[in-house]
Amino acid sequence: MRAAVVTSFGGPEAVRVVDVEVPEPEAGQVRIEVAAAALNPVDAGIRAGVFGGTGGVVGLGWDVAGTVDAVGAGAGWSAGDEVVALAHGLAKPLGTHAEYVVVPADAVARAPRTVDAAHAAALPLNALTAAQGLDLLAVPEGGSLLVTGAAGAVGGYAVQLAAHRGVAVTALAREDDEELVRSFGAARFTDGEVRAGSFDAVLDAAVLGERALAWVRDGGAYTGLIPRAEPAGERGVRVAAVEVVADGVRLAELVRLVDEGVLTPRVADTYALADAVKAHARLAEGGVRGRLVLVP
Repeated sequence: MRAAVVTSFGGPEAVRVVDVEVPEPEAGQVRIEVAAAALNPVDAGIRAGVFGGTGGVVGLGWDVAGTVDAVGAGAGWSAGDEVVALAHGLAKPLGTHAEYVVVPADAVARAPRTVDAAHAAALPLNALTAAQGLDLLAVPEGGSLLVTGAAGAVGGYAVQLAAHRGVAVTALAREDDEELVRSFGAARFTDGEVRAGSFDAVLDAAVLGERALAWVRDGGAYTGLIPRAEPAGERGVRVAAVEVVADGVRLAELVRLVDEGVLTPRVADTYALADAVKAHARLAEGGVRGRLVLVP
């Protein structure tokens, strides 16, 4: 089968589509025939060597939508089940940018009924990150939350989830994204003019760091997206960063919210797996609204 990997770090040209053995599921695992797999900034970071590593073959891709093809003992799924999953890991030999992928059974959820595979593939990593980030903030109903990078994939899901919970959300994004983020449920919008100490909590999807921390009230909460890169706490502000974990039960809840129209997976464009280098080059250009998705 074909899979997108890197064998040395670099720009988009470092991505190679190679032939590898079809993986076999072990106990508690399922094999998924990939219908679509999103390309995320973490894949670009892995490709570029941002997270370190010693070389060798590293598989790309965390998100997958597809069909269960084979199951290991005790996996609890059946061949033919249409599913989504998060294949977690910075240095896995095979990711979801492939024709088949093996994942733990407890990372899997049934696919949404109301969107196609490309849109379903845009859900797991970003929606789980948003949901787990909001868990860390624990903003109560009626509390105030600022989401930076609100037009991005994680930020957009965070706005929708928080608004659904009754949180008063202010979205920080570029001026031309105001209509978009308000459609997600943001009660207020800003393109950067924020008074210090204005919010109970900040979900810093734009990775602004200390600048965003200043917008949290004394004793509030800040959550970033890059573990061990969050700013130091001050003024009694709780500071954390999301270390996303695969969670099939939570993913199933997010799928339900997609089918209920609460969450909106967004796809900017699709590329054939063979064109993975082109997809990485497009991501590197920036300004993408929605995920780029690879289709084997």
